[in-house]
Amino acid sequence: MSDAPAEEEPAAAPRVLITPTSLCRDPDGAPLRRLRAAGVEPVLNPHGRPLGAEELVELLSSMTPSTPSAPSSRDGGGVRGLLAGLDDVTAEVLDAAPELQVVARYGVGTDRVDLEAARRRGVRVTNAPGSNAQAVAELAVGLMFAVAREIPRLDAGVRAGGWPRGAGLELSGRTLGLVGFGAIGRRVAAAAAGLGMEVLAHDPGRSDAEIAADGADPVGLDELCRRSGVVSLHVPLLDSTRHLLDARRLAMLSHDAIVINTARGGLLDEQAAREALDAGTLHGVGLDAYAVEPPTDSVLVGHERTVTTPHAGAHTAEAVERMGAMAVENLLAELAGRPGPHRVV
Repeated sequence: MSDAPAEEEPAAAPRVLITPTSLCRDPDGAPLRRLRAAGVEPVLNPHGRPLGAEELVELLSSMTPSTPSAPSSRDGGGVRGLLAGLDDVTAEVLDAAPELQVVARYGVGTDRVDLEAARRRGVRVTNAPGSNAQAVAELAVGLMFAVAREIPRLDAGVRAGGWPRGAGLELSGRTLGLVGFGAIGRRVAAAAAGLGMEVLAHDPGRSDAEIAADGADPVGLDELCRRSGVVSLHVPLLDSTRHLLDARRLAMLSHDAIVINTARGGLLDEQAAREALDAGTLHGVGLDAYAVEPPTDSVLVGHERTVTTPHAGAHTAEAVERMGAMAVENLLAELAGRPGPHRVV
């Protein structure tokens, strides 16, 4: 009988839940290949859409061993990382994953992550700033054109065998009001200037001198609404920014104004916007973000003067590559005990 010590089982690969649909559609894409090469086991979102808090809790609970302090090599232990898309990461979600070390946002915004709960639990949160700025800016400008020229309605009419007419608007010569003048807002401003638009910007986080240096006229929010023919939203959703564009401010806009929201749905009071459209006091609305997503009960979806896209601002091949690379870099650093390059909490 041999006295040689028994070989220890190899340590299980740390498991990371991957929820963004653009990553899950390509399991052999560069971000997931990099995770596997680093010894991480990616577990893909089985639902093919962003997850609500209850769904995340159910999924994470099913992946958590009954004795997380002593996982076996067979089950791989609990989830140690969450690479999150537009999912609701609440305190209850964090409680469902006791081994969780890091939530790596696939994108910029962290408003859907309970940062205070993460801080209390010692869970790190990272994001990918600037990774989707060009993609979102281009969609914002695209929505301006689509609304101003009624492109979807005209396209539908021709496809149906008709030859529709309409009275579109030119963007050149109009005033664009940017609510938020960060990486996305500045790119929209540059494009608008090239179209011959005057650009106003409101951003309490930047000084007037900084805004002016980047090519916009700094103004207060109410003045921006009174002077703008197009308003485009580019701020995070906070208690202070919820319904930033409400009935009062919408009434300040000219009768042929356009509102664009590629940021977060709660920034715009959707009911007030619907009433303004019905009253003919707005030319149209372009939306990529909604108060509830998917927007099954939105009062704006389906209106003849509303152009809608499915929160797709960041969904370009180039942005997906940048967001994936940055999110994975952050995640691997935090799992290794190093600060991620873009740690938020």
